[in-house]
Amino acid sequence: MRIDAHHHLWDLTRRHQPWMAGPWADPIRRSYALADLVPHLTAHGIERTVLVQSSSSYDETAELLAVAAGEGPVAGVVGWADLTDPALPGRLADRPAELVGIRHQVQDEPDPDWLVRPAVRRALAALAEAGLVYDLLVTPRELPAAHTVARALPQLSFVLDHAGKPAVAAGEWQPWADAVGALAGLPNVSCKLSGLVTEADRDAWRPAQILPYARHVLDAFGPDRLMFGSDWPVCTLAAGYADVLALAEAATAGLTTTERAAVFGGTAARVYGLAAR
Repeated sequence: MRIDAHHHLWDLTRRHQPWMAGPWADPIRRSYALADLVPHLTAHGIERTVLVQSSSSYDETAELLAVAAGEGPVAGVVGWADLTDPALPGRLADRPAELVGIRHQVQDEPDPDWLVRPAVRRALAALAEAGLVYDLLVTPRELPAAHTVARALPQLSFVLDHAGKPAVAAGEWQPWADAVGALAGLPNVSCKLSGLVTEADRDAWRPAQILPYARHVLDAFGPDRLMFGSDWPVCTLAAGYADVLALAEAATAGLTTTERAAVFGGTAARVYGLAAR
């Protein structure tokens, strides 16, 4: 089963996406429905997907869950929840089966240590109790806090989105590389091979710019803890779906057939519990 472990859908007639601030987002400043994605999946033999939140909204998460509950390729949803809400464990008690994980835009928090706040740590422990995964949307600035909390909560499965968002366009390697390596040393952390094209020079990127970063996370996490994600439609700011998939295939060209099957499906199915969906 080939799985795209990271994509988005949004409806701008329902709600504004605050992160789309500035003219840089104009090329994707429209609504995207599942019908827009399916042709890309079909063209490349992608059978199932993980749909990921894009705004801090319970309403949006409910809408994404409705998509997953209907006919189509969406096997699970990584939604949003208020990790500072003391009532969160009660909310999780009645979660639908399609909810496989939670994500918060930690990269937008002014405090780089937001993840290690006591209230947030209690919420993350509640996610583990509920059998959910936590997606880490962080930059190199927040990677040390991510390591601290992941080490403190070995019972919770963490997934690092977009390889920790290295500054590819600037050619920066450290401190990202060492921080990602440290995070990969924790067995409860996996990583998405996603989002790197939009961290590169969006108008003039080349595979040679990006492949060292992709290969570093492959070496650090190994194929059994690495999963392909397109980050569609955000990726289209820099590259088409086929280009992103081809880049991931180039990064994993040296793997065995079994190892590639893990990156392009098996890891996501196991980590998010998608095999039975």
